[in-house]
Amino acid sequence: MLVTAIDAIAREATLFAAIWFLVGGVDDLLVDLIYGARCLHLATFCRIRASHVISMPDTGIPPGRIVVFVAAWDEARVIGRMLHTALARFAHEDYRIYVGTYPNDPATIAAVADVAEADPRVRLVIGSAPGPTTKADCLNALWRALLRDEVAEGFTTLGIALHDAEDIVHPQELAVYARWLRHCATVQLPVIPLPHPRSRFVAGHYCDEFAEAHGKVLVVRQALGAGLPLAGVGCAIRRDMLGAIAAARGGAPFDATSLTEDYELGLTIGAMGGRVCLARVAESPGGPPVAVRAYFPDTPAAAIRQKARWLTGIALAGWDRTGWRATLHPGDHWMRMRDRRATLALPVLAIAYATLLLWSASALLHLLDRSAMPALSSAVRALLWTNFALLLWLLLVRAAFVQRAYGWREALWSAPRVLVGNYIALFAARRAIALYVRILFGAAPRWDKTDHQFPDLPQATP
Repeated sequence: MLVTAIDAIAREATLFAAIWFLVGGVDDLLVDLIYGARCLHLATFCRIRASHVISMPDTGIPPGRIVVFVAAWDEARVIGRMLHTALARFAHEDYRIYVGTYPNDPATIAAVADVAEADPRVRLVIGSAPGPTTKADCLNALWRALLRDEVAEGFTTLGIALHDAEDIVHPQELAVYARWLRHCATVQLPVIPLPHPRSRFVAGHYCDEFAEAHGKVLVVRQALGAGLPLAGVGCAIRRDMLGAIAAARGGAPFDATSLTEDYELGLTIGAMGGRVCLARVAESPGGPPVAVRAYFPDTPAAAIRQKARWLTGIALAGWDRTGWRATLHPGDHWMRMRDRRATLALPVLAIAYATLLLWSASALLHLLDRSAMPALSSAVRALLWTNFALLLWLLLVRAAFVQRAYGWREALWSAPRVLVGNYIALFAARRAIALYVRILFGAAPRWDKTDHQFPDLPQATP
């Protein structure tokens, strides 16, 4: 009876997981087909390379101040080097960096003050509330400081760029913002995680995911006219658009109750009629794109914390907050559904791994019992082979995007890193559900940030 029960449970679990894997595989395949059609169209009619990277124009940088917002809580280890590097790298004549800190974080305040004392382009802002609150709350403090400075000094801001304390900025990014904000409400540059020398698998799986997300998925979203979520770094919003959002929200453009204000901000701008653009601009003819680089978490615990915050803010609490687009827009609804499908994909993934254990137990029991294992039906076998083909396709496509961003060595590692990503996603889902339940019971959202690292660069000193 035990063997029969295990066989039955394994068979039903296999069928359940296989059906939903097929749905997810077809969903991903449709994105790949749209991307391929888009590349073919651009190559045929617009003479743009399939990588969707265009060259920087030779014209001069247009005037307009770009203000960079950096929210910093417990960032004393990295913020000083990040600011020194940014000041040395930014190739733009008119910019200022506003760094938001908390009154109960004296180490970060001191690190920022040291840089600000030596360079007036850095503005230290100390919020009124002790931290950590949320990143959006810190950004709102920077917004209020900017409004005061505009009145007191009489300057006009073209756009507000967002960065984190561990980001390695690109010398040309402010020039890209200045040009693109002339015809876009918001600009998002690609984010390229740095391969970590001590974490090929955990930090490396971020390289794979961002190479595909910012190289393919955002391109497809833009082609469909769907809302384009922001990454929170490497993006800039036009001053008048952010002011309109602030006016609609009582003076605060960033929603302080959100765990993923960047994701929601991009959708909000699109819903308000603003044009959100993914700017893949080559730093030189035929060269790599102007992009933001940074180290991502290099330990499983840190990655789980970060992924849990993303999952809570986008797929759980974010679903409650943003809902669906008010007007009928199939492309936007599809992309929002993809953002939220983790709520179903992760339980399916857990069941799929459980089936491996069940079939292993079944094989062992049948071996001891000297009986034959039950055969799967032809329909289930066909379903499994179809899923296997879709999995191979997924791995090949991911490897192609990783190769384009990092080279063939990292592309070879992208396949085994899928297992690492699944492991992190499963435990992040468990943590995300606990965070979401606390929010449902009235807990205030908090900035559950991870410890950051900044690489040793020659530009890190003035």
